[in-house]
Amino acid sequence: MNDTILLVDDEPNVLTALTRSLIDEPYQVLTAPSGDKALEMVAAMPVKVIVSDERMAGMSGSQLLAEVRRRFPPVIRILLTGHATLEAAMRAVNEGEIYRFFTKPWDEPLLRFALRSAIEKYDLEAENRRLLATVKSQAMEIKVLERRYPGISRVAKDGRGSFILPDIPDDDIARILEECEKEAHALTD
Repeated sequence: MNDTILLVDDEPNVLTALTRSLIDEPYQVLTAPSGDKALEMVAAMPVKVIVSDERMAGMSGSQLLAEVRRRFPPVIRILLTGHATLEAAMRAVNEGEIYRFFTKPWDEPLLRFALRSAIEKYDLEAENRRLLATVKSQAMEIKVLERRYPGISRVAKDGRGSFILPDIPDDDIARILEECEKEAHALTD
């Protein structure tokens, strides 16, 4: 997946300035002039980070980010506002679970750093979700095997931490190891 960032503001000059400040960054930068258009775009294509202005006609930024959180929870949400009020900040944090909050005019290096961190957060959370799915799948496979072959998943260890396999005779283990070595040599030849 590309590192796609969606910028949302109803002022075209702000979108142009934000886009220009990210020109040297390795992101695919998309823009939307409204919250409704932003929701359409996020539904149509994968977006990792959304940066939204708070005060927009129609849907406010905090409303947009709350809806993004509800419909597209993995997307990292950042709020940008020229009118920082405690109420707007609290609403955005509580309803949209925003990652960062910036005021206009924004500090470009700080915004770029926040976007890099947001992309990294998105990627780490995606990897965690992937690993959790793998662990759940493997746990299910072990349950199926345990039903078919009761006791197969019980493993004992000796004092050195080596696995004890009492059900497999030593000559069978030696034969299995010999077969593995033959297969390994066949693959390297």
